Amino acid sequence: MSSCSIPHLPKVSGAAALQVRARQRLPEWLRLKLPTSSTFGQTRNLLNDLNLHTVCESAQCPNHWECWSQGTATFMIAGDRCTRACGFCAVSTAKPFPLEADEPQRVAEATRRMKLRHVVITAVARDDLHDGGADHFRRTIEAVREANPGTAIEVLVPDFNDKDDAINLVLAARPDIFNHNLETVRRLTPSVRSRATYDRSLTVLRKARERGGEQVFTKSGIMLGLGETEEELLASLADLRSAGCEILTLGQYLQPTVQNLPVASFVTPAKFAEYGRQALALGFRHVASGPMVRSSYHAGYFNPQR
Repeated sequence: MSSCSIPHLPKVSGAAALQVRARQRLPEWLRLKLPTSSTFGQTRNLLNDLNLHTVCESAQCPNHWECWSQGTATFMIAGDRCTRACGFCAVSTAKPFPLEADEPQRVAEATRRMKLRHVVITAVARDDLHDGGADHFRRTIEAVREANPGTAIEVLVPDFNDKDDAINLVLAARPDIFNHNLETVRRLTPSVRSRATYDRSLTVLRKARERGGEQVFTKSGIMLGLGETEEELLASLADLRSAGCEILTLGQYLQPTVQNLPVASFVTPAKFAEYGRQALALGFRHVASGPMVRSSYHAGYFNPQR
């Protein structure tokens, strides 16, 4: 599920936890210290009060302690049940509930209360809906912009099965950044995202760049450590640039449960830095590359101004 699934730390217990830890044995650079800021609890209370989901929790993102302690979050709309079952993802796969008509206003209110300068809105894949949830994205973007006119809006969307009407609906609301994750290299896509395709994701990004105009930036992300080669990664970066992608994130994949794909390798911080330099040389406007980088991590560091 390329829209909201991001690499994450193991969150299992008992024998299953021991199996995961035995296989992964996280290197020092992936071991986190949990913050103690009171803002973390305040953010959780706010999200609970407005009955909102975040990808931070649903995808078991390792950075959500840091982000919540800073008063930031990535809102996950359209429920927390996905219609796809990607090999790397921790989000539940089940029949989704109906859309909540007032959810766009709740996201807008949370953005206002948190005084966000940059908000990220993502969603599970909703293949059960004729538009894949595109109109729900549109309504949420419009609600957030009306209530928070100075806030930059980034959307992290599914592929909408490459339906032109769905892509156009989201772009019509003029998000500042249109993000769709490629997730992995061409060879590994069938095992990592069995119901998505490599070329479809590139096509969605290309259409967003061509139709979004100068007001909309395009963005994508790739997980490393799934078994890709350096040659394959660089080919994928070139493919993204050919599709007009302007912003890139590269981060380390971490297995969330024993049912998910295993980690093939841990990429060092130095290698991430090298890949970041190579990506910039290819012409990306902004690159975030590091073991703990995720699709929405420090998203606000990029200023969406041409």
